[in-house]
Amino acid sequence: MDALGQLNTLKRGCAEIINEDELKHKLGQAAKNKTILRIKAGFDPTASDIHLGHSVLLRKLRQFQDLGHRVYFLIGNFTARIGDPTGQNKSRPAMSDEEIKENSATYKSQVFKILDHDKTEIVFNNDWFSKMTVYDIFELLRHSTAAQLFARADFKNRLKQNIDIRANELLYPLLQAYDSVHLKADVEIGGTDQKFNLLLGRELQRDYGQQEQVIMMLPLLLGTDGVHKMSKSLGNYIGINEPPGAMYGKIMSISDTLMYKYYELLTDEGLAAIKQLHPKEAKERLASIIIEQYHSQREAQKAEDEFKKVFSKKEIPSDIPEYLIKRQAELVDILTQGKLTASKNESRRLIRQQAVSFENEKIIDEKFIVAQTGIIKVGSHRFLKVVVK
Repeated sequence: MDALGQLNTLKRGCAEIINEDELKHKLGQAAKNKTILRIKAGFDPTASDIHLGHSVLLRKLRQFQDLGHRVYFLIGNFTARIGDPTGQNKSRPAMSDEEIKENSATYKSQVFKILDHDKTEIVFNNDWFSKMTVYDIFELLRHSTAAQLFARADFKNRLKQNIDIRANELLYPLLQAYDSVHLKADVEIGGTDQKFNLLLGRELQRDYGQQEQVIMMLPLLLGTDGVHKMSKSLGNYIGINEPPGAMYGKIMSISDTLMYKYYELLTDEGLAAIKQLHPKEAKERLASIIIEQYHSQREAQKAEDEFKKVFSKKEIPSDIPEYLIKRQAELVDILTQGKLTASKNESRRLIRQQAVSFENEKIIDEKFIVAQTGIIKVGSHRFLKVVVK
């Protein structure tokens, strides 16, 4: 495929490319000289699972690999100790070494559901930052100004609200930028919220005498609530390792408008043809496509059959997970520990919204105690069987 053809393939779903002419030139030179481009994307291991929001970037990386290029999947096991201040209205809590190690191992085990193992190099930025001296850090700081760092929207908003900004947070964008210098990245892929950090990477590469990386920014995938970006902490995520039945139910719960965005960012399907289908049929197809990507066609069909059994015939799923308790337990704790919700706050919110039932009875008391064996239902697709020992 020529450079223009590659460019047209890679542009799908992109919110912004800085800049397109540079990318076309890099692709053309690589084809002419029979070389490969170095494609970088960084992920701080702040959560234990990869969800569909992460997969938007991973799928773009895979497109580069299918075109013959090499991907550097960077796990920020050093920068995670600071935490990316992007989109934050306060300092992130420090992560322990054990958390970072566990989450990094989880990322490594999951990314190859999308990426080509033979064309991927997993790198850890602790490998180079841990070897830097204080002198090296000061040298890095010389490449930016305080005014430039404070100009970013996140920090400006916090200053207006008199919210502290830690000195190490100011260093984060420079560290991410230096990752590109160390890896000699030709292209860096990130979300639209990462624009400040990505641009700083271009500037730093220029300062270090390197050719500037092309930036490809992708939209942030909205979660199942259709309001906030997909996030495990918000409970609106779909994990790529989730059981097929859970994935199917969550996808069927999203709005029709959001469904088409999922098609654009999470599949290779042509939108024109999809929009000719009835929305319900299109959503069923979307659920099957995504489950096939991360499980199998057989599991996708099984999930569809189970979904229709539960929601068309109003039956209870045949494979409900069980949660054991001794004598009794608070419903809020069961919901959270049984992984029906991401937090106690979400559990309480769902109870207030009358979205939780126990043995077909709506629960409205946030302090409800479960003291007998029975089935909890959350929303329309989440079930848990509580078993009293």
